[in-house]
Amino acid sequence: MERKEFTYIPSSEVCSKEIHVVLEDDVIVEVSFKKGCAGNTLGVAALLKGMKREEAIRRLRGICCGRKQTSCPDQLARALEEN
Repeated sequence: MERKEFTYIPSSEVCSKEIHVVLEDDVIVEVSFKKGCAGNTLGVAALLKGMKREEAIRRLRGICCGRKQTSCPDQLARALEEN
């Protein structure tokens, strides 16, 4: 089993300041956000648990928050793509 753990610093456009991710064999085991909208980030983290990395990227990439060009979920997708 390959375990990978990383912390991503998202764009300053979003509320969250850090996104921490744990993967096992390309499956999301844990996601946590530092700052951000607590209900939304906890909900996203719970929904992604057990999901394959590529599926999460497919579902989250391109989601915008209001008039912003990105969002916390989009930033998570970018983190998963880069790591």
